[in-house]
Amino acid sequence: MHPLNVDSVQTVALTSSSSDDAAWVGGYFAYGGAGAQASVVITFAIPPRKRLGRHTDTAEETQFILAGAGTLLLDDGPRPVRAGDVVVLPTGTFHDLHNPGDVDLRVIGFFAAPSVEQHWSSEVWEPGGLTVTGTPNR
Repeated sequence: MHPLNVDSVQTVALTSSSSDDAAWVGGYFAYGGAGAQASVVITFAIPPRKRLGRHTDTAEETQFILAGAGTLLLDDGPRPVRAGDVVVLPTGTFHDLHNPGDVDLRVIGFFAAPSVEQHWSSEVWEPGGLTVTGTPNR
């Protein structure tokens, strides 16, 4: 395996057709059968004054906040996050991430499974009218 720089990962931009404030850009470093066997690694960025969208994942996620600052929105209340922070989200935990700042909130997410799906509670992602997203191997 050769190192892959975060800025070299192929990404896709998603915007929500069900709300005006949800948008993100993301791409996978690796997933089961493509650079990894038992895990998933994703990079994503939330533009200024946007949010990721409330969802739950089918595998435990560890988020490393690479750049920027924001608010992790959990059912039991908001948590501030900033560059250098690590957050572990158990499987099935509903969460959202809001970027109130003026620069992208950049995150690397590590999932403890060879594939993962995100089940969105109210967002519908374009292109494609998606309510479930995930790794290409799902």
